[in-house]
Amino acid sequence: MPELDHVGIAVPSLADALAQWRPLLGGPDPTPEEVPSNRVRVVFLTVGGTHIELLEPSGPDSPVARFLVSRGPGVHHIAFHVPSVERALQEVAGRGGELVDRTARPGARGRRVGFARPSAFGGVLVEFVEGP
Repeated sequence: MPELDHVGIAVPSLADALAQWRPLLGGPDPTPEEVPSNRVRVVFLTVGGTHIELLEPSGPDSPVARFLVSRGPGVHHIAFHVPSVERALQEVAGRGGELVDRTARPGARGRRVGFARPSAFGGVLVEFVEGP
């Protein structure tokens, strides 16, 4: 059974979002990471055994930028740690679920990731994460 890896939250500004989240979660300020394959800048905040990923679009053509325009800031996706992104994507497709990705792509923290469309999981965008 996959474990929860993180919850992704779309934000217009990492600096502003960190100012909101840091008082609640404490800890050091994380260093933002650019993820070109997803056209975002991200930071991960540790919460118990999982993380909150804050996602800031790196340009107006970013899927996260479009999300912010249509829905505003908020929960963007949930991510599960899996042994194989390709296998997870194949399982979703095998039961008729629609995919964003057919194969894994580079993600944050040096991991491989792949997304299933919200229609595959009752309106929730799901990310599969593989890696250390």
